[in-house]
Amino acid sequence: MTEQRRPPATYDDLRAVFINCTLKRSPEVSNTQGLMDRSIALMRDQGVTVDSIRFIDHDVATGVYPDMREHGWANDAWPDEIWPKIDAADILVIGGPLWLGDNASVTRHLIERLYAMSGLFNEKGQYVFYGKAGGAVITGNEDGVKHAAMAILYSLQHIGFTIPPAADAGWIGEVGPGPSYLDPGSGGPENDFTNRNTTFMTWNLLHVARMLKDAGGIPAYGNQREAWNEGERFGFDANPEYR
Repeated sequence: MTEQRRPPATYDDLRAVFINCTLKRSPEVSNTQGLMDRSIALMRDQGVTVDSIRFIDHDVATGVYPDMREHGWANDAWPDEIWPKIDAADILVIGGPLWLGDNASVTRHLIERLYAMSGLFNEKGQYVFYGKAGGAVITGNEDGVKHAAMAILYSLQHIGFTIPPAADAGWIGEVGPGPSYLDPGSGGPENDFTNRNTTFMTWNLLHVARMLKDAGGIPAYGNQREAWNEGERFGFDANPEYR
C-alpha cells in the first residue's frame, strides 16, 4: 500500500479567482462551471480564498483600455467588479467552452481586458501580472481542448503570468451533438483522465503560487520597463560583434 503523503506546504494565505467564460447567463447550468468547481473545491479544502466569477453576468465593455468608460462606453464593470479580484489574486484560472474547435467569444473578451492591464506595473516596477500563476479549464463536445488551452496559456504567460506544468484540464464528450459534462450519463464527472488532469493542474497552481509568494515574486532584475526606458540594458549587448 502506498504511503499517504501530506501536502508539502500550507496554502491558506493564497487567493484564487476562477473566471467562467460560458455563453450562458446565470442561473442557466454551465458545464464549464461543473468542471471548474472540482478544482475550486480542492483549493478551498486547502484553505485558499476563492472567488468564482461568471464573466457574462457582468456588464464588461469591449476594448483594450483599463476603463472603457473613458473611451465612450456608458458602462464597464471591469474596473470595479472584476479587476480588483484579479489584482488581489495569486492564481487565475480561466475556464470556457469550445465552439467550432476554439475558445468562445467571451473567453477572448476576457483576455483582451487582461491585456488592457498589462501596461500597469507592480511595486517592483515589473508588469502587473508578474508573480501570479495561471491555468485553463475547457469543456465541450467537439475537438479542440488542447488548442483552446494553448491559446489561453500563451496569452497569460505573454502578459506576465507564470504557467506551472500541466496547467490545463478539460473534458469533451462524443464529437457532435452528444452529452455535455454535467448531463446524466455523460461520464464526465467520473472520467479518470479529466479528474487526474484537474487534480494535477490544481496542485501545480498551488505549488507555483506558494513558491512565488514565498520568494516575493519574480526577481526584479532584467524585467523592469522603466529602467529599460532610462537606458539600463541588464547586460544585453546591442552590438555583439564588437566584443
